[in-house]
Amino acid sequence: MHLSRDVVLLITHSGDFFTIDRVAQALSKKGVKPFRLDTDKFPLEVQLTAHFDKSKSYHFLEYGNHSISTEQVQAVWMRRLWEPGLSKELAPQFREACVKESQATLEGFWDSLKEARWVDNLERINYASSKLRQLRIASEVGFIIPQTLVTNKAEAAREFFHQVNGKMVAKLLTALYYSMEANSSFFLYTSIVKEEDLQNAESLRYCPMVFQEQIPKQQELRVVYVNGNVFVGALNADENAVAIDWRKPGVDVGAWQHHELPDEVVRRLQAFMSRFGLLFGSLDFILTPSGEYVFLEINPVGEWGMLEKDLELPISSAIADALVPIGNS
Repeated sequence: MHLSRDVVLLITHSGDFFTIDRVAQALSKKGVKPFRLDTDKFPLEVQLTAHFDKSKSYHFLEYGNHSISTEQVQAVWMRRLWEPGLSKELAPQFREACVKESQATLEGFWDSLKEARWVDNLERINYASSKLRQLRIASEVGFIIPQTLVTNKAEAAREFFHQVNGKMVAKLLTALYYSMEANSSFFLYTSIVKEEDLQNAESLRYCPMVFQEQIPKQQELRVVYVNGNVFVGALNADENAVAIDWRKPGVDVGAWQHHELPDEVVRRLQAFMSRFGLLFGSLDFILTPSGEYVFLEINPVGEWGMLEKDLELPISSAIADALVPIGNS
């Protein structure tokens, strides 16, 4: 029996809303069937069965009252990948093994979808998630980047502090939690470093950190790239908390505004995304008072819902078009 490839798999988690719904609606308008997979519901509420024999493999997914096989999936949106939600009754010594086995099973499922169109595939997302690689490639395509030091040497951090005239921020190379929205103390946001903070910098020998010059801000920009389309939201940096990190939970960011990037910045952005082979990315820039655009970082699965909601930017439609190009629906 031949199954038509009319399903688009949306990979997310059960707490996700708005963005996931908008993309699902945009896909339905294109005549394809969105199938939402909340990865935190596997393995307790999602059933996954894989059959392998000499000639072929066959994966079957059941969630709620719906089911799909890999043969039906034409495209995959990698929105969020979450850790399996397991019962608290599970003994701790078994929990780690169950999580690892569940994740390995899902990896096999992703592999079975290698013929589908991905926005974006995990290999490219993981490659692009290295903040140091991002800075190197940003510099190579012509973006201005902040002076940056990564070190586990206390003396180097102190020297850099004086080199940037005491205008320094610190951040981690990796997010230590699954979600910014989780409001977890394990996620360290970009924070200002004062001289007294460096008195105890010997602890760096346990964990290297990223230090950057603090860039003067006129505006903070969230730039969303979708398969050649560019959508921009700007925040005025004169809001108190925005001066450091607007993404921190509880920060009143003020009003998002429309903003248009200069052609030269757009060309560099296209070259940057091409180097990573990504169809999607949320990027952060600072526009300085002197008019320079300074690249900070890219999140290959970053947030954009606030720009669609507040500025009516058609990002969900662009994602749907990237998943199911004209003529494929």
